[in-house]
Amino acid sequence: MDEPMPTTSPTDADAHGTRRDFLQLTTIAVGAVGTAAALWPMIDSMNPAADTLALASIEVDLASVAVGQAITVTWRGKPVFVRHRTPEEIAAARSVKTGDLPDPQPDDKRVIKPEWLVVVGVCTHLGCVPLGQKSTDPRGDYGGWFCPCHGSQYDTSGRIRKGPAPANLVVPQYAFISDTRIRLG
Repeated sequence: MDEPMPTTSPTDADAHGTRRDFLQLTTIAVGAVGTAAALWPMIDSMNPAADTLALASIEVDLASVAVGQAITVTWRGKPVFVRHRTPEEIAAARSVKTGDLPDPQPDDKRVIKPEWLVVVGVCTHLGCVPLGQKSTDPRGDYGGWFCPCHGSQYDTSGRIRKGPAPANLVVPQYAFISDTRIRLG
């Protein structure tokens, strides 16, 4: 005689389906955690380095900078030129017609206090460091800075006046925190 085939009850089928679902969800979860663990070092490497973050904001003491002198400080890995301008340099910078400039910008929009000019000391042509910080450096026809690589010349307001540079020297974000101290950044 034929024996009847054993049948599975509906509760057994649900139990097998539940185990399968559990294994699928567990596999997906382990895969997601593994992917995140593998990608985290790459994502974390895109954050700024600790030494860069430390330089995000610096204070500069200007008390020892005499009229006509300039100093260079490093901020965010770039040289920043701080010049204590003479009255003649201020007058020369203000007398320029902005319409004659390749990158028109009036002097009073580039400074907070007229006697102090603060610019990033990187030529806007190819990223060279212009000369003009020392009194013996060539400063070009306009008394500011001269980039010897390709001949760009900047005036006493850091504006491009001659040469291939397309833009003025960049004025960084800064503020006076006292009469003789500034904060960059």
